[in-house]
Amino acid sequence: MNEFLELIRTRRTIGKVTDEPVPREDIEKILEAGNWAPSHYNTQPWKYFVLTGDGRKKLGEAYAKIALLEKSEGLSEEEKAALYEKSMNKAFRAPLVIAVACLPHEDEYVIGSEEFAAVAASIQNMLLAAHALGYGAIWRTGAASYHPVMKEVFGLGEKDGLVGLVYIGRSNMVRESRRVSIEKKTEWWS
Repeated sequence: MNEFLELIRTRRTIGKVTDEPVPREDIEKILEAGNWAPSHYNTQPWKYFVLTGDGRKKLGEAYAKIALLEKSEGLSEEEKAALYEKSMNKAFRAPLVIAVACLPHEDEYVIGSEEFAAVAASIQNMLLAAHALGYGAIWRTGAASYHPVMKEVFGLGEKDGLVGLVYIGRSNMVRESRRVSIEKKTEWWS
């Protein structure tokens, strides 16, 4: 058990990774870890989109389209082209991107926020699995993740949502982390 607690304690957000492809066997282990996350009523509301190689191009095009829709007003054609390229390249910051969506169940007893919380737990499991396998990973979100263009690209319904993009790759980066002491985050009620 101490090894597992150490794994949790040493996991860091790693955004800079190499272009070395992640073997399918490791990707499947990461996905399997995500699939074992808890969910109320065992709804398992997650869906994974595995993007590698040219498969990342659709994501890049979505980033670029969103950037042009949201940020191109008043820009010259040259500036728009630069914005497009910069935004397109966001999809290629790692050799593996796993887009993780929530497809909430519509049953009356299922609470939507619990479905999204379950998907967040799934992502945490994947981050821990990636770390255990020696990969660096970062869970990316931001306004583009929640934009209607992203929902369209991933074929998500009205109530569905993209919970994050998990970028994974090899890294030699070691990061120290600072945490607020647990005493400042905890109230004990007896």
